[in-house]
Amino acid sequence: MIVIPMAGASRRFAEAGYARPKYELPLDGRPVFDHAVGGFDALFASEPFLFVVAGAEAAAFVQARAAALGVVRAEVATLDRPTAGQAETVSLGLAKAGAAADTALTIFNIDTFRPGYRPPAGPLVEMDGWLEVFRGSGANWSYVRPAPGADPIALETAEKRPISDLCCTGLYHFARAADFEAALAAERAAPSMNELYVAPLYNHLIVRGLTIGYRLIERDEVVFCGTPEEYRGQGGSRP
Repeated sequence: MIVIPMAGASRRFAEAGYARPKYELPLDGRPVFDHAVGGFDALFASEPFLFVVAGAEAAAFVQARAAALGVVRAEVATLDRPTAGQAETVSLGLAKAGAAADTALTIFNIDTFRPGYRPPAGPLVEMDGWLEVFRGSGANWSYVRPAPGADPIALETAEKRPISDLCCTGLYHFARAADFEAALAAERAAPSMNELYVAPLYNHLIVRGLTIGYRLIERDEVVFCGTPEEYRGQGGSRP
């Protein structure tokens, strides 16, 4: 299942003067939503998509755009309250969708583009979860600390704390929804941040002995559009 949490308030865009949520903003003749979801077009016919939104207006927009893009199995979970972070947004969406405990989850941001995405092959397929990363730096990313050697094994994850040069693209995979929920429960009991982010959840699985990997891609394979500056840098209009 591809899970797209999009129940945030688009605060930075609102403060910059934009009247519509960032996923509705036009970019190259299409809304940002189309660019973010369109990167998964190879999976439109084979994978269910779950969009987690805030309010009926957002739900109607998503249903219309998902149909226009050709997403065969699109479900929209509508939340009626703000959440404590992306991880809680995903969890509430899964509950509303009635996702089974053994459902594999691939979580991705609505403000990031991953053109031509294809699921990985090789050892990652057998792991309990993995994160997609590129080489970079800065305090605004989530990070993976890799194990020594050639195998793509994660020893630790961190949010907005550089522990390596492996920055997450915002694409997170869990082999089972039950593992995601167990890790979220553990994070609630001992929070590492003031919000419930997804990346730190993997630490709870690593402590349990589960195998978490990472997939390294080139920086130019992913496009970020989560701030007004990034949006305008991609050709987006000013408010």
